[in-house]
Amino acid sequence: MKKSLLFGAIAIFGATSFFSCQRDEAAAPAAKEQSEEISEEVLGKIRHLGFGTSDVKRIPQGFLVEGDILLTQATLDEVPDHKLLRVGDEEHYRTNNLVYTGGVSRTITVSISTSLPASYVTALDIALARYNNQNLLLRFTRVSGSANINITVGSGSYLASAGFPTAGGNPHNQILVNSSYLGSNPNSNYLATILAHEIGHCIGFRHTDYMDRSYSCGGSYANEGASTVGAIHIPGTPTGPDPTSWMLACIGTGQDRPFNANDRTALNYLY
Repeated sequence: MKKSLLFGAIAIFGATSFFSCQRDEAAAPAAKEQSEEISEEVLGKIRHLGFGTSDVKRIPQGFLVEGDILLTQATLDEVPDHKLLRVGDEEHYRTNNLVYTGGVSRTITVSISTSLPASYVTALDIALARYNNQNLLLRFTRVSGSANINITVGSGSYLASAGFPTAGGNPHNQILVNSSYLGSNPNSNYLATILAHEIGHCIGFRHTDYMDRSYSCGGSYANEGASTVGAIHIPGTPTGPDPTSWMLACIGTGQDRPFNANDRTALNYLY
């Protein structure tokens, strides 16, 4: 069974899930995305930011691209900061916008909707601990009520989705989780991996295999496109395949994917 997230999985691991787009139509949840045609102006802005336009979905918060990445209208209207990129196959990539720390420790608060089952709170605590155990300049803490990153209930043909940091240096403020598809009591480490992946987007990570999503998602070659912004190679990460990265586009159902050595290199380089 293949599921969709803003985070994804690899075919070589068996059954796979897209962080954002469902590949098994029989098992897919009812899609809630609006079906009206997306204008060429919007598609042009999406291309200009360096994202593919072959599977753009309109959702209430904006537009879903690459399976699990949310682009708001404000993001589309930003004037990008053009930077040179390294274009490879499977490496770690970041967006131009990162979370600002000023070289000192910064705490990012994360809340989770009370509409989500208790098992999701357990998984979130595991995900936050994975980050905090890296001793980064970014520290994460779970709080009640409004937070820097708010995890809430989503619906549609994806498992989870998130966006990228703002130009002002703050993390993207929302992660949508499709609990109707994931169920009320998914494996804790599997769900923690999904949440850690989406938090990765919120703090500026793109998919490790964005240049060819078929590496983790299966199917035919799918290059999401090089861009002048938003896909900058992180020094020290590999130029070859990285089959266990937490930021691969797709993930196998039930799979646990904690940070590997290359993931830790990428996290420590940025934060």
